[in-house]
Amino acid sequence: MIIREATIADIPALQLIRNSVHENALSDPALVPDADYITYLTQWGKGWLCETDNKVVGFAIADLVHNNVWALFLLPDYEKRGIGRMLHDTMLQWYFEQTDKPIWLSTAPGTRAAGFYRAAGWKETGTYGKGEIKFEMQSPAST
Repeated sequence: MIIREATIADIPALQLIRNSVHENALSDPALVPDADYITYLTQWGKGWLCETDNKVVGFAIADLVHNNVWALFLLPDYEKRGIGRMLHDTMLQWYFEQTDKPIWLSTAPGTRAAGFYRAAGWKETGTYGKGEIKFEMQSPAST
């Protein structure tokens, strides 16, 4: 299992993963075009992916401009293996090396993702968008 920085060349694999999830699925895959990935990976933040079994199986992207987690997704067959936590921890370590500003994310209520974030120490701060739970994480330096 390898965690490495995501590049523009990885976007097709990232799109495949994003559009294969069971929870927090996009209503229309066209809502997140390749251009969005390019912006987040090259201008607004940074991303990481996990390769195992000679394929990309998960990814995470942090956004320094809007101080949020733009994406953290795994292929369904690779859930519950610790990959999400490794990507999460790699992303947060980098994020808090860049800034001490809190980071936020949102996810649908009642999902395994919501439980994952609670278990990882994220605090609920309200709602976002169409009824999603908004979570926030403080910099370790501020706690």
